[in-house]
Amino acid sequence: MIGPTIEPSEVGLTGLVWLFFSYGYVLYQASNLISEGSELLLLVPSLAGLVGGVVLPLLGAVPDGAIILFSGLGDYETAQETLSVGVGALAGSTIMLLTVPFGLSIYGGRVDLDATTGVPNYFGKPKLTPKDSLKERLHGSGVTVTQAVSHSGIIMMLTTIPYFVIQVPALFMHGSTKSVGAGEHWWSFVGLLVCITGLVFYMRLQLRISKEGEDQGKRIATVKKLLKEGQISLSGAVAAKLREEEAHLAGADATEYQSLKNRDSRYPSPAIAKYLKEILADAFHMYDKNGNGELDVYECFVFFRDFNENIQEDEMKSLFARYDTDNSGFISLDEFIGLAYAIIKSQDTGHTDMDGHHVRRPSYTAGTTIARNALDDNADDAEEEEMPEEFTHLTPDEQQAAIKRKAFIMLALGTFLVMLFSDPMVDVMQEIANRAHLSSFYVSFCLAPLASNASELISSMYYASKKTRKTITVSLSTLCGAASLNNTFCLSIFFFLIYFRGLAWQYSAETLSIVVVELIMGFMVQQKTLTLANGLFIMAIFPLSLVLVATMEHFGFD
Repeated sequence: MIGPTIEPSEVGLTGLVWLFFSYGYVLYQASNLISEGSELLLLVPSLAGLVGGVVLPLLGAVPDGAIILFSGLGDYETAQETLSVGVGALAGSTIMLLTVPFGLSIYGGRVDLDATTGVPNYFGKPKLTPKDSLKERLHGSGVTVTQAVSHSGIIMMLTTIPYFVIQVPALFMHGSTKSVGAGEHWWSFVGLLVCITGLVFYMRLQLRISKEGEDQGKRIATVKKLLKEGQISLSGAVAAKLREEEAHLAGADATEYQSLKNRDSRYPSPAIAKYLKEILADAFHMYDKNGNGELDVYECFVFFRDFNENIQEDEMKSLFARYDTDNSGFISLDEFIGLAYAIIKSQDTGHTDMDGHHVRRPSYTAGTTIARNALDDNADDAEEEEMPEEFTHLTPDEQQAAIKRKAFIMLALGTFLVMLFSDPMVDVMQEIANRAHLSSFYVSFCLAPLASNASELISSMYYASKKTRKTITVSLSTLCGAASLNNTFCLSIFFFLIYFRGLAWQYSAETLSIVVVELIMGFMVQQKTLTLANGLFIMAIFPLSLVLVATMEHFGFD
């Protein structure tokens, strides 16, 4: 056994429960480390495309993949028995991600639907109003399904093809386990090739999407999340991105370059202005206490101090006067973006004292609750809490270096813990199944996702709760993408075990349940809107899929 050497069969009931929750907690924390480490790397422009397109989705499937791998190790008879744990983990993970967090994301991200068009109204204030009747509550609110989510659903349905490669021949094979395994030998090899090919094409597609900036919504949502949590300053979050964009513009063609030369030097290029506006617009309106669409000098000063920018009051007054062109004492959002750009650039350049020595950036925590609420669409009164000062006192370049260092440590530690505790977790779930006189499939179907997918559930609900078109797209498309990774990366591990170990694929009912759920969800996300009623139906699919498997096995379909 790899990892802790406590034998589950030698402990009592309370000991077995303790082992499950202990191992599960470690795997949950490991999944969080992998997820948060990957998110941090999205702040590094040179790595963002690779991380967003390849690393983030692939590492998200590592916990499930590890459980599947270790379920097929050991002697032949043991491996064939515990392989059901891996199948349960695969089915439970895939179906759970597509049902429970999907439905909860619809519930948490729903807004009022227009009474005439039925289109979600993301500009209403408030976005969700009380409903008088049950019908209105079920059908009068929902979320929009963007093209990105619809495309993710189509890709997910296409990645179910490998299941048919192994399942169709398996329907016609009978006899002992070893004879069935021998008959499926070359079919599993074909399935392995199909999975690897599908994984490569999926990764290339995600990499292209990421490099072309089509996943900009995810990156901006990540920046806002980390700013809200106080893990990084504003300049540390965006300075590197601004440098990259300006370097790209410097190499633009003559016409575009000339237009840039002719623009007002106080303001960023349109592309940079748009990027900053997407990050800061919500916060700008939160700090606009009188609601006139403008900020005064004190509001601006509090804003940037709250976001851990090292700026003194006299510096703010000087900069503010530069952008308050009409001397009204207020600046608009567009003028504010210019002000933010100037401050970020000055922080990026660095500060030196009179002797030319670098001055450390002090960290400010005075108004941090306002800063957190400004990036939270559902903010209410919150308890005061100081922001972490791990990165915020550093210069932007130092923050970037610290981010990369911390991210790689988190990824390495998370992956190490997953590999260390997946094997004993498989043994614990097998022992639970033995003592409960249940199929290990049902046990791992229900319990494995609690450890390996809890972080995805929390993350999807966090993004959905922002109640914007972009954040609900991030939430739903990520869940569909996770299912696609299970269909390629995780399933390829199964085919590897079946081919090289001669194990038998005897999971017709389980396979059908996965495929049916994915096809249902794939077709559902082709709609333009998903209502609360749709969300409740989607959540009900999870227990219904178990009923489907039990019914099919009862009638001998396996």
